[in-house]
Amino acid sequence: MVDFFSRYGSELIRLIFEHLYISLVALFLGVLVAVPLGIALTRTGKLADIVIGIASILQTVPSLALLALMIPLFGIGQLPAIIALFIYSLLPILRNTYTGMRRVNPDLVDAARGMGMTEMQLIRRVELPQAAPVIMAGIRLSGTYVIAWAALASYIGAGGLGDFIFNGLNAYIPELIIGGTIPVTILALLVDFLLGLLEKKVTPRNLISG
Repeated sequence: MVDFFSRYGSELIRLIFEHLYISLVALFLGVLVAVPLGIALTRTGKLADIVIGIASILQTVPSLALLALMIPLFGIGQLPAIIALFIYSLLPILRNTYTGMRRVNPDLVDAARGMGMTEMQLIRRVELPQAAPVIMAGIRLSGTYVIAWAALASYIGAGGLGDFIFNGLNAYIPELIIGGTIPVTILALLVDFLLGLLEKKVTPRNLISG
């Protein structure tokens, strides 16, 4: 292990930061798009099934196929990798946002409307806080997926820990394979843990006690 870090330590740190950058930008974009879209779909009736169905279809496209499809559209490097990972991040967040908002106690919604709240006030003060645990569960799941799938981004020149894994496979260097796989696993667990802490922070106290 000491020999591995002496030989590859600086490169490992660089690849970890590349991996995190690709993953977190894609996840951030997924949250930025999927949460407002999921909220909007709760007001659109049958359109929700169509949009979630399209997201589900995109989720079934094999990771490598989607990454390969990005090359003629966006070239190689980090941009196509981020776009592909962004697409993969959408479904869990979108579905959980829609589900969480739909499960809000209708009595709370009726009471808020009776108090004269506007639609935006209702969403911000009542529905979003109540749906937050379900939404965060979707973000946690998506974050774990994105960290794992980002390893494949090495195939299109995006860098990240996939460089270690695939270089190790091509040259049959086991320490590179292990040196790439273990950090990916640790990063996925760490992101899940940190998002779990955030989930507890945004969960209303009445739901925790209940």
